[in-house]
Amino acid sequence: MKAYYFDNLPGDQRLPHDSGNPVAADDLGKIGVLYYRIGDLSGVDALAAERGYKNRDEITVSPEKMGDVYEAKVKSFFDEHLHEDEEIRYIRDGAGYFDVRSKDDQWIRVRLEKDDLLILPAGIYHRFTTDETNYIQAMRLFKDEPKWTPLNRCEDLNSNVQRREYVSQFLS
Repeated sequence: MKAYYFDNLPGDQRLPHDSGNPVAADDLGKIGVLYYRIGDLSGVDALAAERGYKNRDEITVSPEKMGDVYEAKVKSFFDEHLHEDEEIRYIRDGAGYFDVRSKDDQWIRVRLEKDDLLILPAGIYHRFTTDETNYIQAMRLFKDEPKWTPLNRCEDLNSNVQRREYVSQFLS
């Protein structure tokens, strides 16, 4: 895992956009983002049992697997949004970026590769994209039934229960 502040320069979202200002895993933890390096599925199973993740599936994001909808899908994943549940991703192959908002509302870019696992708390604003290889395979874990409806950032979300809890716990 490599994390740093996003450079905000124009250009393809799939490029690194590395500002040269690194962010440590401990600093990610202060905004509720947890990172693990897990080399095998038994480690994922142990974490899932510990945190109460009961369901999982896998997704491959690539032009080969998604066909004509690939570009539109990757662009939609990059719209700033939140979820009302934790978002857990274990990278099985390939690479991609999760961008999360810092305490001062700047983008932090987190590069994930094979064997990286990231947990985003409910209510955090974030976005996702593949890297320039256009390929990532990820396991998605869920506490209950799979539910990952994105709620795009807007003024109305300030009153969302999960967003208010997130702000109270990590941003106040």
